[in-house]
Amino acid sequence: MNIIIVGAGDIGYHLCNRLTEDNNDCTLIELDPDIARKAREHLDASVITGSGSSFKILQRAGIDKADIFIAVTQNDDLNIVASMIAKKSGVKTTIARIRNPEYSLMKGADFGIDLVVHPEMEVAKAVSHLVRQSSASDFYEFENGRIKVIGIRLDDNFEFYGNNLIELSHHFKDLPLRVLAIKRGGITIIPKGQDILLRGDQIFVVASNKYLKEILNFFGKINANIRNVMIVGGGLVGEYVAKDLEKKIYVKIIESNEKKANLLAENLDKSLVIHGDGNDIDLLLSEDLSEMDEFIAVSGDDETNIITSMIASQMNVPRRIIMVKNVDYLRMSAALNVDSILCKPLISVNVIRQFIRRKKLASFAEIPGCDALILEMEADEKSKIVKKPLCDISIPESVIFGAVLRKNNDIEIPTGSTQINPGDKAIVFHLPGTTKDIERLF
Repeated sequence: MNIIIVGAGDIGYHLCNRLTEDNNDCTLIELDPDIARKAREHLDASVITGSGSSFKILQRAGIDKADIFIAVTQNDDLNIVASMIAKKSGVKTTIARIRNPEYSLMKGADFGIDLVVHPEMEVAKAVSHLVRQSSASDFYEFENGRIKVIGIRLDDNFEFYGNNLIELSHHFKDLPLRVLAIKRGGITIIPKGQDILLRGDQIFVVASNKYLKEILNFFGKINANIRNVMIVGGGLVGEYVAKDLEKKIYVKIIESNEKKANLLAENLDKSLVIHGDGNDIDLLLSEDLSEMDEFIAVSGDDETNIITSMIASQMNVPRRIIMVKNVDYLRMSAALNVDSILCKPLISVNVIRQFIRRKKLASFAEIPGCDALILEMEADEKSKIVKKPLCDISIPESVIFGAVLRKNNDIEIPTGSTQINPGDKAIVFHLPGTTKDIERLF
């Protein structure tokens, strides 16, 4: 497809990179010459320096031939105007990043926009999910929550070190689950039966929501009763998270900007808003950091989020969640000693990619820092994969079938003898480079 992206910032740059990897022809428009030059040097895309709201620039980018138009600058008004121009120019699908909460009161269709992406809201939703599922490092839902893919960091509470996965399966034979991947020392492993789990591994497991509690318990995890949470960062993400959590949890939120802190205090009903520096150890101690059940760092500064989470770790806060903008930090999650690390740009990138690929995929997720994708594919009569045992189908080694949702809504953990039928859906976990192979099977 021909795709035009306006804005080469955190979201636009990574989005362009992912979409070109998906074999799309991308044209990137960026107003800042230095940012445009960096994009030109590192991306396999045409890069134009100019304003995305200029019709002349849009014509130069090939607006008349574009299938999809995406505006993800930090300027809401520019994104809206550019999308309206694109829609008037005949582009079928328009997508825009919009941050201003006031715009959320209006529908995207009012502006000629097919998908409105709220980056801060998407991150806040991910944080709230993780707080509620407090024993998981990562959390992905499929089929309206019936199937879960969860990340688990193995610690001293896991009882079966030394067992390979075949031996391990005898211990959980009554639990429908599959270990999809092992992340060890920055490397993602698609496991075989002889692989052994080691202390410190991060594993990704697919399971039916019905058995989630038992499966977490098997791996030594118990969902704690979260009563007290501290948030550093009172921007939109922090505000959205606090608004959601304060209904049932006592929330303290620290914001360094006095004006923002005062506004937060007006907007939040039950949360305690503190004006201060989240890096100030004395402040954190005086606000009972050591008594918190969870610590969440979502300020606009990556280093502040990392440092404050380290302080929380030293104070034995059981669980720490941080947000970063720099994707390089994702590979360092184990070294940073955080339980969950969320990359703000990549969350929005995933939302956009799933929308673009919705005709082929029932659902889609990318696991940040793991170089892995989860696809939910639906088979039909023409699919090459149907009516044959999986063991008789040529499947790349870096691909693993995690679960099959039958047409009658039964959930099955597949084996080599499993046959996928028309109307069935499959949860497929794979490393980069094999997406096209999977799509060809379906």
